Amino acid sequence: MRLVDRLLEDEQLLDTIYEAQGERYPQSRRRGREQTPAEVVLRLLLLKHIRNWSYDTLEQEVRANLVYRAFTRVGDGKVPAAKAMARLGQLMGPEVIEELHQRIVQLAQEQGVTRGRKLRVDTTVVETNIHYPTDSSLLGDGTRVLTRTMKKIEQKAGGLKPKVRGSHAECAEAGSGDCPIDPVLGSGKRSAEKEAVLRTAEFNPKTVNQAQRILEEVKDVPRPRRVPLRSLVETLATMTGRVQQVVKQTRLRIFAGVTQSQEKIVSVFEPHTEIIRKGNASKPTEFGKLVKIQESENQIISHFEVFAERPSDQQLLVPSIEVPQRRFGRIPAWVAADAGFHSQRNEKTAGAMGVRWFSVPNQKTQSAERKRLYRQRWFRRGQRWRTGCEGRISALKRRHGMRRCLYRGFQGMQRWVGLSVIADNVIQLGRCLAPQGTSRALPAQLFWLSRAGQKWTPEAAHF
Repeated sequence: MRLVDRLLEDEQLLDTIYEAQGERYPQSRRRGREQTPAEVVLRLLLLKHIRNWSYDTLEQEVRANLVYRAFTRVGDGKVPAAKAMARLGQLMGPEVIEELHQRIVQLAQEQGVTRGRKLRVDTTVVETNIHYPTDSSLLGDGTRVLTRTMKKIEQKAGGLKPKVRGSHAECAEAGSGDCPIDPVLGSGKRSAEKEAVLRTAEFNPKTVNQAQRILEEVKDVPRPRRVPLRSLVETLATMTGRVQQVVKQTRLRIFAGVTQSQEKIVSVFEPHTEIIRKGNASKPTEFGKLVKIQESENQIISHFEVFAERPSDQQLLVPSIEVPQRRFGRIPAWVAADAGFHSQRNEKTAGAMGVRWFSVPNQKTQSAERKRLYRQRWFRRGQRWRTGCEGRISALKRRHGMRRCLYRGFQGMQRWVGLSVIADNVIQLGRCLAPQGTSRALPAQLFWLSRAGQKWTPEAAHF
C-alpha cells in the first residue's frame, strides 16, 4: 500500500475527481463552502471498497486510526461525515469511474505490470439489493410506498380533500390479513393464497386511483405551496406507474398463466433488475445485472462493463479483443474464455484480427481433429489460465462486496462495480510492484522459526 500511496498522487486522477466535484452545481466553484480536497475523496472511496466497509464504518475507522488518516490525507483534520461521503460518492458518475479506471490501467502499463499480450474474459451476475420477488410482496410494497408518500404530501400541503388511508386498513379491506402475504404454502393452501393475492391485486387499483386524484389536486395548489412538494410528487407519479405494472403482471400470471414479459419488474425500488439464469447450481435464479470482467497479465482488470440488458456471451468476445487495441495499442496474442463465448464466427474473426492462440473450446464439436487440437499443450495451458478469471470474480465478490450492490439505480450499480474493480486493481498493482522477497519471505521465515521453536527477531530475519 505504500507503493499504491505514491501512485495515487497522480495528477490526472486528482483532476478527474476535481472536475467532477465542480459540476455538482452550476456555481460550485465560486459559491458555498470549500469542497473536500480531491485526493481525500479519491482515497476515502478507494479505502471503503478495498475494505468493503459502509460509509458509517469508514468514518469510524478513519477517525480512530492514524494510519488511515495518513493514507486518506485527512491528517489531524476533521473526518468527513458518513452522509457527506455518500453525497461525494454520488458525484462519481459512470463516466468519471471509467476515466479513473482507464488511468489506473495506464499506470499499470507505465510501470510494466501489464502489456495487454494476454486476455481472459468471463461474465457474472451482481445482485441488486432487493428481497426475493413474489406477487404478494410486490403488491404490498407498492401499497405501502404509495400510502406513505401520499401522507407526506397531505402533511406538507396542509390537508387534502380525499383523506389518505393507512396501509394496515388497506390490507384489512383487501382481506389479505397481514401484508405482504407469504407465498410459500402447502399444496392444500394454494387456492387460499391465490384468492388472497387476487384480493390484494383488486384493491391496489383503488390506491392507484387515489394517488392519481392527489396528483391532480396538487396541480391546483398555489405555487408557493407546490414547490416544496415537487420531489414527493415526482416520487408518487413514478411509483404509481410501477404499481400499475405490478397489478398488470399479477393478473396476467394468475388468469392467463403469462410469466414472460418485456415490461415485467421484480422490484418497485430497483425496476432495472433482471431475472438471470446462468446455470449456477447453488443459486439457479439471480436478480441483478450481468457484468463482464476482462483481465490481462498479472490479474489486472483492463475492462469491465455493466449491461443494461443481458446479451449473449458470444456477442462479447470480439468487442473484448478490440479493447486492448485501444488501451495498449495491440491485439492480444493469447485469448482464453469458456465454451459460452465460442462460435465459428468469433474464431475466424479473432484469427483475422491477429490472435495467435485462441483458447476457447467448443463443447458441441464431434470432430476428431478439433479434439486433438484441444489436447495440445498450449490450449490446455490457456484453459488453466482462464480458470483464474473465476477466481478473480470470486475475490471481487468476497473481498470487495461485489456480490450485492448496495447503491441505488443502474448508475449506482455501475459505480459499485467500477469502484470494486479499481480497488482490486490497486491491490494487484501494490503486490506486483512490491520488492521481490518481502511479501512471501517473511511468512516462510516465521514458519521455519516456529518449527525450530524460536521467535522472530530482526536479527533472525537473515538466518
